[in-house]
Amino acid sequence: MTAKQRPKSTLSDMFTQYFLKPALLGVVVAFIVLWVLTREPSSQQQPPLNSSELVSFSSAFQKAAPAVVNIYTAQSVRDGRLRSQPATAMRLGSGIIVDSGGYILTALHVVQNVDQIEVALQDGRLFGAQLVGSDELTDLAVLRIDASNLPIITVNQEYNPRAGDVVLAIGNPYNLGQTVTQGIISATGRISLGSPYAEFIQIDAAINEGNSGGAVVNTRGELVGIASASYQSEFSSRGSQGIYFALAYPLAQRIMRQLIDEGTVTRGFLGITAGQYYSDDIGARGLQVDEVVEQGPAYRAGLRVGDLIYEISGRAVTSVNQGLDLVAEAAPGTELEIKFYRGNRQMSVVVTIEQLQ
Repeated sequence: MTAKQRPKSTLSDMFTQYFLKPALLGVVVAFIVLWVLTREPSSQQQPPLNSSELVSFSSAFQKAAPAVVNIYTAQSVRDGRLRSQPATAMRLGSGIIVDSGGYILTALHVVQNVDQIEVALQDGRLFGAQLVGSDELTDLAVLRIDASNLPIITVNQEYNPRAGDVVLAIGNPYNLGQTVTQGIISATGRISLGSPYAEFIQIDAAINEGNSGGAVVNTRGELVGIASASYQSEFSSRGSQGIYFALAYPLAQRIMRQLIDEGTVTRGFLGITAGQYYSDDIGARGLQVDEVVEQGPAYRAGLRVGDLIYEISGRAVTSVNQGLDLVAEAAPGTELEIKFYRGNRQMSVVVTIEQLQ
């Protein structure tokens, strides 16, 4: 018998055996490897960055920035040792347009005792400015420019600043041009800057030379306060170490209205210095009288050192700032009923408020 002959391999059979099958096998292996890699934890994956996912305060800055102006002042100074023409001292600051009538809030130390004030808007316009009025206790000044079509800062009367809120400080540091710095509110209700009648917000957003008088806004672009000062430590030559202050806008607004309407700020005077207290024994909080001005309104009414004031004119006193505000806002001649504890005994007196000198 003769063996059967094997059919000759065709070209297609060779292509399948030596190329197509290995190629298909490679594709399958690659698919399996790719599947395994894509099954790794999502924390190790690096998805493409989407601009909509960026954490940005650009919209808040763009909303508030047009209303923040650059302020330039000039003052003639003469060196008494030299018989020469007086030199001109230049000062730099920022301000905030708060009214369509051209009213601008700024820090008093920016425009105090100067001969000329110029205001530069962000749209390139330049105006001479008039000093409407000022208040040394809060380091606040009100300017006015004769201009139209002014951008106005956004204000939210319902906003209550809280420690931890993100804020932006907008100004013109060192005349570099409008700049924004970012930080948080470190504390509210600060009165440790030399005046018990000024409520400051402590922030850690940098306020450098030229920023004074500029805007501190929240992440909605709403005005929180007016950049005022930085804390300078006597133990450091490196500046403020990240402690900065802004005058709370509600207080600045009240002062501005008085300066515009009356040309001066009138504050009620009680004649005490006080600190915060909370008593577990009597379950009350308020002002502890630390000092009474002799023959002042409080002294004549019968208040004494150690008294614990918990109510003024029907309103509970919850902090030093709030209690002092109640007195400061009372017009001279106003009678205020003050309720207090002397020891464990509840008492009340009526005090006739005088004008703070």
